Amino acid sequence: MAIKKFGDEEIKHLEFIQNVVTRMNSNSFQMKGWMVAIASALLAIYASTQNNRFVLVAIVPTIIFWFLDTYYLWQERKFRGVYNDVAGITNINKIALFAMRPDLYTGGKYFYFNVFFSVTIVWVYLPVIGILLGIYFLL
Repeated sequence: MAIKKFGDEEIKHLEFIQNVVTRMNSNSFQMKGWMVAIASALLAIYASTQNNRFVLVAIVPTIIFWFLDTYYLWQERKFRGVYNDVAGITNINKIALFAMRPDLYTGGKYFYFNVFFSVTIVWVYLPVIGILLGIYFLL
């Protein structure tokens, strides 16, 4: 297998795509942080008031952040597909120089609900929801 030589423009294109992937990853990480912060704050309010409605209310932002985090991971996967095609790792789609076409990646691992139920997402949000429900029903 021959090693592909990249020109300056192709390298710049790959850098642009990588910057988008990095930004999506950062946003995904921030969603997890905000979810933990808001759920913790609502649990602190529950602890001081003993009103268990705050525990149920904490589930709502957790679910909202689950959808938002999924969106960012979904976009990240699509841009990784773009990157792989531009770099010649895969040849799913022909990407023109400096094109950013995540819309070309659909189905399979690029399907929103496949990302929603992916291991990296489910094992963050489902336990939090389970713990909140456990607190609500057991305390």
